[in-house]
Formats: sequence, structure tokens, C-alpha cells
Amino acid sequence: MKAIQLEGKEVGSDKPPFIIAEMSGNHNQSLQRALKIVERAAEAGADALKIQTYTADTMTLNDPSDDFMISDPKSIWKNKSLYELYQEAYTPWEWHQPIFERCKQLGMVGFSSPFDETAVDFLESLDVPCYKIASFECTDLPLIRKVAKTHKPMIISTGMCSAAEIEETVNTAREAGCKDLILLKCTSTYPASPENTNISTIPHMRDLFQCQVGLSDHTMGNGVAVASVALGASIIEKHFTLSRKEGGVDATFSLEPDELQALVTETKRAWQSLGTVHYGPSEAEKSSEKYRRSLYVTQDMKAGDILTKENLRVIRPGHGLPPKYYDILLGKKVVRDVEKGSPVSWDIL
Repeated sequence: MKAIQLEGKEVGSDKPPFIIAEMSGNHNQSLQRALKIVERAAEAGADALKIQTYTADTMTLNDPSDDFMISDPKSIWKNKSLYELYQEAYTPWEWHQPIFERCKQLGMVGFSSPFDETAVDFLESLDVPCYKIASFECTDLPLIRKVAKTHKPMIISTGMCSAAEIEETVNTAREAGCKDLILLKCTSTYPASPENTNISTIPHMRDLFQCQVGLSDHTMGNGVAVASVALGASIIEKHFTLSRKEGGVDATFSLEPDELQALVTETKRAWQSLGTVHYGPSEAEKSSEKYRRSLYVTQDMKAGDILTKENLRVIRPGHGLPPKYYDILLGKKVVRDVEKGSPVSWDIL
């Protein structure tokens, strides 16, 4: 699978995992806080920072009826209307340019998730380098088509989607002009549990749709994200905040700066450990071979003496014959004097 260029950075299985810090609504309606989030994400080593481009009115209706209320008792947003949630969480459009400029200054890729065609037009006016499609919009084929026509890389989360729905989305994107596509395994619960994350889907998704794959992770901690790298994830997206204690619409399932730094470090280590299928000592291990067990004479012996369990032992280091010859050598005579502590070699027999 070819690597994908994102504003000078590469996403691919032969590259360290590409880490995206998702700001979402964790700016708490403060541009100063938003810019601080950008700075702390860069300090932690994130490759990119993502925001979201919508208004409450482009997302839903300001309607108090049941259809527009969040009624799930398990939801962290229960008893809010959709309109209220999006009013609280949206990133003012006039903030986008200063956020993206700060990202560029700090060496990160700054981009966004558009949620309707007006958002795409606005983001195009800012010349964003790529686009992210959220899971809930994965089946919005008109939006997929609109973004694909920009011919910029697309990152698509697939939470809740069947294989057939993903295929329809992928085909739509490719037919509309998308050449660089990344799919993210995602579980659309907030937070998500490891038991419901099913990251074994990642290599299957890569092979099925022949594209780069990754994980949009809503679980707490970093264990799931690190494990996903071993399964082929080349890109990891996690929500990010300055402090969960300070609140915010997504704060409860967001990483703090030290946790994001740990994510960057540990996913890179996981990627480095993959290597290739290999048996036998690696180059790094060759110097350790001398500490294997081998056969040694453990008592002074005269020519003609017989090797026994008392004078022949399997011990470290590894300068003598391999232990597999132990039973064969028992009862054999030595042909010359041998000092205690001598490694066994064929020429003493």
C-alpha cells in the first residue's frame, strides 16, 4: 500500500504511526484555550491537529421534540437537545485560520471535519491539506462526493458502518476523484469500551478496501491504540484536552498532554517492534550468544579419565559444545589432561 502525503508528512505502514489530536469542542468556546491546545499537542509530538467545521444550524434543527433530544441514559450528553450540544461544541469559523496558522508554525498538519457542503467551501477557501469525514457522515454520499472532488486526501471514520456501506462510500469517493483514501476503524460510543472496539477488523479492512487504515479511538487510555498498530494501523486519532477536570463536551474521553505524549512514544515503539518474520539471532543478539549454556569440564582430569555426571556439566557461558551432546559424551574417555573450567571440544576425546 503506497504511503500518503499529508502536507509533507507521510502516512504508511513503513512509517511511524501518524498521530492526530482531535480538539473537537474542548476549547470550551475560548480561542486562547484552542491555541493552547494546539501548542500542547505539538509539544506532545502529535503529527496533526483536527477541528470540526459546522454550526448548530448546519447540523440540525432547533426543535424541542423528542426526535431532537439526546435521551440515551448512558450518554454523557443526556437530556441535551442536539442543537444545544452543537451550539456548545462548535468551533467558530473565524477561529479556523488562526488555529491552522498556529499548527503550521509548530510543524503540525491542521485540518478539519466538514459536516455539510458550506463547510467544504469554507475550508477550501483556507486551502486545507486534507479532509476528515466523521462516522456519522460516512453514509452522506453527497458530502463524500463534494469532498472527493477537491482531490485532496480523505480520512473517513467508519463507526456503525456495515461493509456494504463502507464499500458504497469508498466507491463514491474514488469515482468522484479521491486518489488518497484512509479508513479508520471506529466505535461510535463516547467513551467506547475495549470489548466493543474489535480492532481485529483493521487488517481485514485494509485488505478489503486496498487502502491505508487506522483507528479513531474513543476508549480511555492508550492500550487499544497501541495494540492497533500491531494490526496495521498507520494512523491514530484521539480526542485531546488540556485537562479533563476543566470540563468540555468531549473532555471525559479525551487524552491530557502527558497521555498524548505517551501515546506518541508507545505507538512508535509498537511500530518499531513489528520488524519482519525472523528466526535465529538478530545482529543485536549475536554478542549474547556466548552466554548460552554449553558443556564444561568441572574437575581436573587426566588422559584416560572418563566423563561422568560429576565432571561434565551444562553451564554458562557458551564456549563449549552445545548441551545436546551431553548424553553422548557421558562415558567417553579424554585423550589428554583437561583442567577444571575448560570448555568441552571434540579434540579432548
